Formats: sequence, C-alpha cells, structure tokens
Amino acid sequence: MKFTLREIAQIIGGELIGDPDIVITGISGIKEAEKGDITFLANSKYQRLMEITRASAIITSKEVTNSRRALIRTENPSLAFSKVVELVAPNYIRHPRGIHPTAIIGKNVKLGENVSLGPYVIIEDSASLGDNTVVYGGSYIGRSVVIGRECLIYPNVTVLQRVEIGDRVIIHSGTVIGSDGFGFATVKGVQKKIPQIGTVVIEDDVEIGANVTIDRARFDKTIVGKGTKIDNLVQIAHNVIIGKNSIIVAQAGISGSTILGKGVILAGQAGLVGHITIGDGAIVAAQAGVTKSVPPGVKVSGYPAKPHEKAKRVNACVQRLPEVYRKLKELEERVRELEEKQNKNG
Repeated sequence: MKFTLREIAQIIGGELIGDPDIVITGISGIKEAEKGDITFLANSKYQRLMEITRASAIITSKEVTNSRRALIRTENPSLAFSKVVELVAPNYIRHPRGIHPTAIIGKNVKLGENVSLGPYVIIEDSASLGDNTVVYGGSYIGRSVVIGRECLIYPNVTVLQRVEIGDRVIIHSGTVIGSDGFGFATVKGVQKKIPQIGTVVIEDDVEIGANVTIDRARFDKTIVGKGTKIDNLVQIAHNVIIGKNSIIVAQAGISGSTILGKGVILAGQAGLVGHITIGDGAIVAAQAGVTKSVPPGVKVSGYPAKPHEKAKRVNACVQRLPEVYRKLKELEERVRELEEKQNKNG
C-alpha cells in the first residue's frame, strides 16, 4: 500500500518536516532502508545513521531538529512506527484461522468464538480458551488451563496443567509455563523431589519471548503482572511475583520467592538470588548479581550488585589495579634500597 508523508503524519499525529507529497511504499530499519521506505530513530545517540540512511523519511523524537531526509517528529517514535507498520503492511503476519483437523481436543474443553488451532495442537481436558485466541501448531495446553481472549500462542509452546493466562497475552515459541519448581530435599545424601502443587498466573497484556521458562509455585502462585514484557531465554523460578509493567531482558534469572515491584527493569543476564524484594521502578543493570533487596527507584550494577554510581567508582579502581600494582612494586624496591643503605651506614 502507498501513502504520502502528509497522510502518515496525520495518522500518527506527528510534526512533518519536509515534502508532504513524498510517497511511502515500504518500511525498513534505518540501516537497510531504500528509497520509498520510511524508517525510525528512537535513540538520539544513533543520530549519525540519519545521514547515511537511504530511506525517504524518518520518524524521530521531538529533540531531533534537522536532517537531509524528511522527518516526522513524535513523542514516541517506536510506537508511532508500529502504527505505520500496521498501515503500510497490514497483512505482514497471517495467523492460522479455524481449527485444523489434526488438532486434538480433550473432554469438556471450552472454546470461545473464533478460536484458531493450528496443526497438531493438543488441548487437554477441561481447558478453556477465550474468544479470538490463536494457538499455533505443535503447542500443548494442559488440563484445566484457562486462557483469555485475543491471546497469541506461537508454535511449540507448552502450558502445563492449571495455569491461568489473561487476555491479549503473547507467548513465543519454545516457552514452557508451569514446569515444576526446582525443589529438592537432601535425605541421607540423596536428593528427594518436593512436590510442586501450585500454579502460574499470567495477567493481561503480558508478552513472553522465546524459550522462557516460568516454574509453577510450590503451593500458591507464580505471578507475572499485567503489561510485563519478558525477553527470550529468561528463567523465572517458583513463587516469584513480578509487578505490573516490568521489563525482563534476555538471559535474566530470578530465583524462587523473589518479588519484583511495578515498573522494574532487569537488564540482560541479570541474576537475582531468592527471597529478596526489588522495589518499584528499580533498575538492575546487565550482568548484575543481586544478593540482597533493592529499594524502589534505585539502579544497581556489578557483583555483588550495589548502587550504580558506587559500582562505577569500584570498577574504576579495579581498572587501575595494574598501575597501582606497578607503583607498589616500585615503592617496595625503594624501601628495600633504603633499608640496605641504612644497614650499611649502620
């Protein structure tokens, strides 16, 4: 589909700088874009890319003031660009429609209106799927699972028994929800399994990336709060509670019974021990190892994690260790020479 920049700016509510009659025929990333494409730049520190892109127009933030390309300035370039994607390429993704004949549906299953099941989907007894939910091929929905409306479950997802999933939840391929929590007791040197009889609750508008594992609680519930977004390859252990609108980035790991408040950010490869609390709005930097609770609004980094400014000072000291070591050896040599001289002078 084709749109002029004038039309696009009106639809996304942006401020147009440049020729309003430029015709947009495609969308692309800023590095890959060609003439006729529209792209976006969300982070001003990459502004240099605006000068080398071949895109016909760029959606940017309000702080960008000039470019040799046409601009549409917005409050939120990423969100605006997503609207343009839906506008220019509305059929980019086509989900399964209807129920495939190879789908296996158990007893007493409740399917809402317009539910779609791909090839070889398994729905166990007493499960419930809400209106307009789509389950791609090869996925498994366990006994007594409840899934809300307008959910999207990609191929080879496993949702085990009694898990509850809200509305408009997206789950990407390879994810397992409701696996047993890691619970064992040592008896005479042998590890004995502790039954994990709780469940998992995924609230509305959550998105879960590929190959994520969310363990069921030992007795009660593991909870992922409304609006939270989880990247690929994240481990969430039993009885963890994640507050609303949090962000968990790839390869982060959260140990059992840890509580995250609202709006928490865990950056890539962050690791949290169990039974601690991360306060509302706190940020855990990439590869940080958190061994104790973090107050609300605090950014921590390093291992063991500490307030970010302090961690930077510690790291600066560590970087100077080779120089400090060299100076120390020089001082030791001078002291040795002085001692020898003093002994000779007796």
